[in-house]
Amino acid sequence: MHALLLKFLGMIGFFIKKAFFDGWDNLIGMVLFNLGYIVAIFALFWAVLSAGQASPLFGYLGIALSLIVAAVLMGGSAAAVHNYSDYKRESWAAFRKGIKRNIRHSLLYAAVMILMVLNILFIIPFYSAYGNIFGYFISVIMIWVEIILLLAVPYYFPLMNLLPADRPLKTLKKCFLILGGNMGFSLFFALYRLFCLAVSAFTLGLVPGVCGMQLASQDAMKLLMMKYDYLEENPDADVRHLPWEDILYDEKEKVGPRSLKSMIFPWKY
Repeated sequence: MHALLLKFLGMIGFFIKKAFFDGWDNLIGMVLFNLGYIVAIFALFWAVLSAGQASPLFGYLGIALSLIVAAVLMGGSAAAVHNYSDYKRESWAAFRKGIKRNIRHSLLYAAVMILMVLNILFIIPFYSAYGNIFGYFISVIMIWVEIILLLAVPYYFPLMNLLPADRPLKTLKKCFLILGGNMGFSLFFALYRLFCLAVSAFTLGLVPGVCGMQLASQDAMKLLMMKYDYLEENPDADVRHLPWEDILYDEKEKVGPRSLKSMIFPWKY
C-alpha cells in the first residue's frame, strides 16, 4: 500500500512539474489568450448588466449567450494548449482552426454549462423551498449532479483533442468514465484547479487564467491516457499497481531534469 501511494504521488508530482513548465514555456501566448478572455468576459458582462436592467429575461439570455461565446473561444484555445502540451509552438493558427473544427463540441459544452447554471440558480432553490423530505432529497441529488459535473467536465476538451473522431456526446460520456476510473486523481485535480482559481484571482485572470487551466487539464488527460494505452498493451496488468515510472518514462525525458534555477537562469545551463 505504501509503495502504491508513492507511485501515485510520483505521477501527481510529475503532472505538477509538467503543467508548470508547459505554462512557463508558453507564458506569453498564454497571457495573450487570457487577455482576450478578459476583454470578452468584461464586454459580455457589461452587455448582460445592460440587458438585465431592461428585463430579467434579457439578463438570463445574456448569461446564456456569454456561456456560448466562452465555450466557442475555449474550443479554439483547447487546440492551442494541445500543441503546448505536445511541446509545439503553434498557437494562433491552431486557435483559429480550433474554433471552426471544434464548434459542435463547444456548443455541447455550452449546453452543459447552461444546465449547471440553471441547476444552481433555479432547480436547487426551487426544491429546497419545499421544506419537506421530498424537496430535501431532490436538492441533495441535484447538488451531487453539480459536483459530478464539476469533476468530469475538465476532461471534456482534452478528450476532444486526444480522440478527435468521437462525437461530442461520446466525448462527454467518456469524461464520466475517466472520472469513475480515476477518482483519486480527479479529487486531487479539483483541489489543483481551486488553487489555480485563487492564483488567477490574484493575477486578475492573467496567470494561469482560463488558458492555463485548460493547459493543466490537457496535461492531466495526456498522462491518464498513457495509463490506458499501457493497459491496452498489457491487458493482464494490475490497474492498482501500475509501473508509473515506465509509463511516464518518455514524457519525463521530454520534460527533462528542469528546475526553478535553470528556468530563471537558462544561460547557465
